[in-house]
Amino acid sequence: MEGHDNKSQEIFSKILRAGRRTYFFDVRSTRANDYYLTITESKKHTNDDGSAYYKKHKIYLYKEDFVRFKEIFDDVTKFIIDEKGEEIISDYEPKENQNAENTEEKTEEKTEENTEENTEENTKGNSDSSSFTNIEFEDI
Repeated sequence: MEGHDNKSQEIFSKILRAGRRTYFFDVRSTRANDYYLTITESKKHTNDDGSAYYKKHKIYLYKEDFVRFKEIFDDVTKFIIDEKGEEIISDYEPKENQNAENTEEKTEEKTEENTEENTEENTKGNSDSSSFTNIEFEDI
């Protein structure tokens, strides 16, 4: 087909930045000129030498699955909110059978991670990590 290569044409995009993860919601076009959605999670990692690289995971979602996907997404997010509330729970709970020294190390590591994450979030301004739950699929 003229004008098409192996990559699908990108039509519309939205980005959600959430700490070290970024979510890309991209509407693309098929060869038949129909639309579908790709959801990509990109997570930043660091090599031993300090250089950064990104791991990506991608989901392809086609129109025939939108309604059922949205229903299930709504069901599981509602279940999580109903069971655990909207507050983010990030405290590390060590297993009882670990020795005290190991527990201290793990708690210190988790505290350092939380401090780094909070600093990143505060420098970004209005980032709301819970906003992923509130995505509306009705606009698809």
